[in-house]
Amino acid sequence: MRTREAAERFVRVWQRAWTEHDVEALLELYAEDCVHRSMPFRAPHRGRAELAAYLRWSFAGEQVTDVRFSAPVVGAGGVAVAEFRVLAEEDGAPATLAGCVFVRFDATGLAVETRDYWHTVEGHQEPEGALFFE
Repeated sequence: MRTREAAERFVRVWQRAWTEHDVEALLELYAEDCVHRSMPFRAPHRGRAELAAYLRWSFAGEQVTDVRFSAPVVGAGGVAVAEFRVLAEEDGAPATLAGCVFVRFDATGLAVETRDYWHTVEGHQEPEGALFFE
């Protein structure tokens, strides 16, 4: 599978599945031995089982109202990046999460390595400037 196709599928599935907290759909995007870094200085989640546990933990207490991903930007070596913005209620309080995900895909189109950079703020708001690079 070409990187562009894999990346477009990745953001499409993430956008829908995050809204629905559909962990199983998200796991189908990842290789069995994937490595996911949810924050730069946090220990990585290795393999689908650790990723599943992290996703379930992340979704607990979160009620999503809107998720948006940018079109992916595709680079060399099976790598792509996309921005995201999530409006949610976390433990009853409105919150906005905005960030980006870097993904490296294998030849079959599965994510073998992902790295997120993100920030949250209280309330629902849009990031300054254009939401996504276009």
